[in-house]
Amino acid sequence: MPTRILPAVGDTDAVRSVTTLLSQLPDAEPVAPVVDSTQLVDTLARLAAESVDELPEVVIVHERIGPVPALELIREVALRFPAVGVILVTSDASPGLFQAAMDYGARGLVALPLSYEELASRVQAVAQWSVGVRRHLGAGGDVFTGAGGTVVTVSGAKGGAGTTLTAIQLALAAQASGRSTALVDMDLQTGDIASYLDVQFRRSVVDLAAIADISPRVLADAVFRHDTGLALLLAPAEGERGEDVTDRAARQIVSALRSRYEVVVIDCGAQLGGAGAAAVEMADRALLITTPDVVAVRGAKRAVRMWDRLQIRKAEETTVVVNRHSRSTEIQPPLIQKITGTAVAATVVPANFKELQSVVDAGRVHELENKSAVKQALWGLAGELGLVKAPDRAQKAGRGFRGGDRGSVSFRRRREG
Repeated sequence: MPTRILPAVGDTDAVRSVTTLLSQLPDAEPVAPVVDSTQLVDTLARLAAESVDELPEVVIVHERIGPVPALELIREVALRFPAVGVILVTSDASPGLFQAAMDYGARGLVALPLSYEELASRVQAVAQWSVGVRRHLGAGGDVFTGAGGTVVTVSGAKGGAGTTLTAIQLALAAQASGRSTALVDMDLQTGDIASYLDVQFRRSVVDLAAIADISPRVLADAVFRHDTGLALLLAPAEGERGEDVTDRAARQIVSALRSRYEVVVIDCGAQLGGAGAAAVEMADRALLITTPDVVAVRGAKRAVRMWDRLQIRKAEETTVVVNRHSRSTEIQPPLIQKITGTAVAATVVPANFKELQSVVDAGRVHELENKSAVKQALWGLAGELGLVKAPDRAQKAGRGFRGGDRGSVSFRRRREG
C-alpha cells in the first residue's frame, strides 16, 4: 500500500527540494503541497470529515511554515488528527529542538539540507506508526478521530456591547440542540461568565497554561460542568493571573477543546491580549459585537483594522453582530457593513434590556424565558452560524430545543421574505 505524504512548506525553493525527494521514495504517494498552516489544517479537516482513512499517513512540516509557528502547528495537528504522523524538517537538529518537537507531538525530525537516506528512513518509520494507530482505531479505540469541533470567538467593539451574554446564549443554543459544547472565558482580567451563570469555581483557564500536554483527564479536571450541560472553562478570579495565559498556551487550550467538543464558544471581551488574539486567529467564525451608535461602530472599525494589521484576521473573515438594534436608530446594519468592511449577521438582536434585567441581576441568564425576543434572536443567530443541529433531530433527541427552534424559524422567515 503506498504511503500518502502531505508536505507543508511555505518556501518556494524548499517546496521544490522536498517534492523532488519525496517523488523518489519507494511506495510513496506525495500529495500536492500546502503553503501555510491554515491550508494544512483545512485540508486535513476536509479529509477527516470523509473518513480517517482518507488522511495522509505522513505530514511533513517545514520549519519556516506560517503564519502559525511550526511547533504550534505540529501540536494542533497531533491533537486534532492523532492518526497522522508528523515529521519536522529543520536546519536545527540539536537535541533541544528534537526534544521540543517530540513534546509537541512530532513523530520524527529530519535535518536540512535533506538527504535521501534520512528522509526515507523517517518516512517509513512514521508511516508504519500511523498504520498501527489506524489499525487500533479500527478495532474500536476511543481516540478522537474527527475533524475537530467548531470554534467561535465573540469579541466586543467596546465594553458593555453584550459580548458575554451573546457568547452564553450561543453556547446554550448549541448545547440544547444536542451538541457537546464548551464555553470559555478568555476575557482574562474582567471575565464575568461565572457571575452570569451563578457559578462558584476553583479551577480556571490559568490552570492549563503551564501544562505541556493537555490530556482529556487534565482538561476534564479544569472544566466546570454546569447544570445546563455546558462545559465551562472560566477566567481566573484574580485578574492579574490572566497574564500567565500566553498566546502559545491559548493555542494549546483551544486545540485541546476543539478535539473534545463539537462546539467551542470563546468570550474574548473587548480588550485584545495575546491569548485572545490567538483564539481569534484560530477560530472558524470570529464575531464582533457592536451596538448601533457612533462610538461602538468606530470601535468596531478600529478592531477590524487592528486585526488586519496584526495579521490576526481579515475584515472579510469577520462577522459583525448588531446588538440592541432598533428600527428607529439612524445607524442600520448596511451602514455598519459599509463602514467596517465586514460581513454583518442577518440576525440582529433587539434592544430590550427590561426582559434581561432580572436574570442578569440574579446571575441566572440561562433561565431567560423562551419567549424573550433577545433569546430568540441569539438562538436564531446560533442557527445562522450553523452551531445547532437541525430542529427535527434535536426534538428526536428530546433536548427541548423549543426556544432555539423559534429563533431559527423567525430567522428563516426573514431571509425568505
